[in-house]
Amino acid sequence: MTDRPLHLRVRAAILRRLHRPSFDGLSGQLLILTAAFTLAVEALIIAPSAASFHERWLLDRLQAAELASVGVEALPYSMVEDETAEQLLTIGGVQAVVVGEKGVRRLLLQAPNLPRAPDLIDLRDRGVWARLADPWRTLVGHPDRSVRVQARPRYRSGDFIEILAPAEPLKQELRAFLLNSLLMSLLISAVAGALLYAALAYLVLRPLGRVTRSIERFAADPESRPEAPSARRDEIGRVERELVRMQQEVRDSLRSRARLATLGEAVAKINHDLRNMLTSAQIASDRLAVSADPHVAKALPRLERALGRAAALTRNVLDYGKSEEPAPQIQKVALSPAAIAAAEDAGLEGDGVRLARAIPGRLSVQVDPDHLHRILVNLMRNARQAIETDPMRNGRRRGVGTVRVSASTEPGLVLIQIADDGPGIPERLSSRLFDPFVSGGASDGTGLGLTISRELATAHGGELRLVETGPGGTTFELRLPL
Repeated sequence: MTDRPLHLRVRAAILRRLHRPSFDGLSGQLLILTAAFTLAVEALIIAPSAASFHERWLLDRLQAAELASVGVEALPYSMVEDETAEQLLTIGGVQAVVVGEKGVRRLLLQAPNLPRAPDLIDLRDRGVWARLADPWRTLVGHPDRSVRVQARPRYRSGDFIEILAPAEPLKQELRAFLLNSLLMSLLISAVAGALLYAALAYLVLRPLGRVTRSIERFAADPESRPEAPSARRDEIGRVERELVRMQQEVRDSLRSRARLATLGEAVAKINHDLRNMLTSAQIASDRLAVSADPHVAKALPRLERALGRAAALTRNVLDYGKSEEPAPQIQKVALSPAAIAAAEDAGLEGDGVRLARAIPGRLSVQVDPDHLHRILVNLMRNARQAIETDPMRNGRRRGVGTVRVSASTEPGLVLIQIADDGPGIPERLSSRLFDPFVSGGASDGTGLGLTISRELATAHGGELRLVETGPGGTTFELRLPL
């Protein structure tokens, strides 16, 4: 598996990501969330409904007991036969009735003794949480549980009226109420959830499925014809249009890369053959060097320069075409001798473009010697070519100038500056100077020297940048870790 090409591994990962099981898909998650949220809302509704039913049932018993107490007090001495009292209690659904007035409790209707002490529920002063908890206490309570309920009277005078009632009938009716409410809530939840899911499926899931299929087709075959985006103006529509646009950009980029890869192979073959031809031409040039013909001796330097430029062109193109530079082999390198060696290879001479140094004598850097040499040679050669192509100005003879190399240190860094007194770089090129095949002005430049030099500096954890350029000259700065 590890030897598969990168783009095939990426494509397989995308397809595995997209082909998840249906229960793990967006539609399944949306259905689960819709059902969960609907049930949560119904639970929030049922709890207050149960508390309201519980309180209303108690109030109904209180009202019936209060009416019965009015009838009892209408009799002489408030005396009621036991059989009549039992009938009144049965009708009211209570076991006892007490009336409180001016601090005095009067027992109007009395039931037999109870096996358990009743629980007190005072409806005159009941908090919200207590009201919500009362129904569930009744549902889980003991079958012999009774409740003492107190409330303000509505049909008679007094401070309060109190009843004693068994909790089992309330439990049975509350259970039936909750069951009916739950069934009705489930029905409403199912209908509402189905409608909500259908709406979301139409508005969100279906277009997202279309987007997913488009991504799958593109992952399987980037050259496949893209599906036309919808005319929606919302976020989904914008996503579809952006996806089509990005797919087209990636498709164009892949085609461009394919063309560049083919071109690179062709250029590599051409360079190989061209280098063989140049080798033969250089051998012939060496033989011509011993010729006594003055015309040959006059033309020979131009031939040698042309061959040198052609060889440099093929070398730079092949260097840039490599997949990557070899890792730097870090060594301690004395900077001043390295600058002198690079100046020689860059063609700096005492009677033309000369080298000026301002480097501390013992300054050393930790770099790959070959990489540092290539960077300095590229920068110095570019500077020399710029000076040599500069026409006479300020009384200076053409082809004469100075390339100044200076160095200094900062905390953790070595700063190497290469400055020339040439004509400077045109403004239209300064922003693209490090792009491949962009030449700074030399007519025989390949436009790859600065690109390769920056890559070599970056490989060392450093940086190569243009500091300034203008009619007074150009300055580059190479920053390397100390």
